[in-house]
Amino acid sequence: MRFLPAWAGTVARIIGWLMFTLALAGCSTIKIAYNNAASVGYWWLDGYVDFDEAQTLQLRADLARLHHWHRVTELPQYIELLQQMEQLAPADIEPEQVCAIALEMRQHLGTLMAQIEPAAAALAMTLTPAQLQGLDRKYAKADARYRKEWLSRAPAEQLDKRYKQWLARTEMIYGRLDGVQKDRLRAQVARSGFDARMSYEERLRREQDALRTLRQITQARLPEGDARKLVDGYLERALDSPNPAYRTYQQALLQEDCRSVALTHNSTTPAQRDTAVQRLRAYERDLAQLAVQQP
Repeated sequence: MRFLPAWAGTVARIIGWLMFTLALAGCSTIKIAYNNAASVGYWWLDGYVDFDEAQTLQLRADLARLHHWHRVTELPQYIELLQQMEQLAPADIEPEQVCAIALEMRQHLGTLMAQIEPAAAALAMTLTPAQLQGLDRKYAKADARYRKEWLSRAPAEQLDKRYKQWLARTEMIYGRLDGVQKDRLRAQVARSGFDARMSYEERLRREQDALRTLRQITQARLPEGDARKLVDGYLERALDSPNPAYRTYQQALLQEDCRSVALTHNSTTPAQRDTAVQRLRAYERDLAQLAVQQP
């Protein structure tokens, strides 16, 4: 998601969803990253749209409010999720248990999007045609990078890239995998239904949807209530694609990922599972400290 993807989606990633997934990826600087999320979010967004002074002041204030809300409201619930994972870690797990946690994480993303929507609509109403043209150019550059990183790669290269991503994330939780475990993980990735082309086409759909929504808001000079309805509709389509083929593909990938996580976990040794428990507890302590920390 960028500009409305960038604004709504980036806040979601930097303050919310990514914050949690980064924790599970073992980010050693999670406290620093979280405490600076609003500032980082602003600079990331400004890279997509060159904000004027008034927009900058408003956006920084909105990001600060969202950050405070997230710290007080959402972090305690993330701690509960980590505690659930910690309880599951010592034993074998089923794919359904993994998917249940993934669904709960998605619900938190929906809650965050609902918080973002009023500020996103207010900001969208202030954008100029020149800013939207700049956003379109930024999309083109980002899409070119995606094509280079994924679509220009041979299938074997895509497989190797995805395997290395899975391996890095897995070892952040369990520690180093042995040769047999790595071979199993690579085989799981090789069986994946991941389709870089389909993901790219959905990326383009979201970008064009965002531009259409923003142009409709700015060209018609809509009142705030109507602008919020349009933004809300965009966010719903960003989370749940109107393309039925993509929704089917996305659901299949989710089920596949849940199976892969369960299979990988069930192949780990008692020592690796103990490492996972200790790291989950460390993340839990970090989030508990962040939840009560004053900005």
